[in-house]
Amino acid sequence: MSGFATLAMINLDASDPAVQARFYAAVLGWEILHSQDDYAMIGDGSTSIGFGQVPGYSAPGWPKESAPKRYHFDLYVDDLDQGEQQALALGATKPDEQPTPERWRVLLDPEGHPFDICIKS
Repeated sequence: MSGFATLAMINLDASDPAVQARFYAAVLGWEILHSQDDYAMIGDGSTSIGFGQVPGYSAPGWPKESAPKRYHFDLYVDDLDQGEQQALALGATKPDEQPTPERWRVLLDPEGHPFDICIKS
């Protein structure tokens, strides 16, 4: 199957785009390509993620989501415990509820969006 378009980038809602850009740039080892109060972007030379400021933004409140989840990333790490500690040191938080902690960990980014770290299998 062939498509008619190619992915240019992904844009995500945020209350503080610069904070999100710094967090995910550090997690992924990507560069911050642009950073202002209302918009920030990171990239690795082939893929980009943008963060746009949305007035009144609220996080979904995982696991009991008070607002709809807007996205979530699954990220591969070499070691779950080490990846978790690195993410926490960068500003992530870890909710108490962990569905399958031996296979993946649910963490929350600085804006409260869930993302998972898992071992590539």
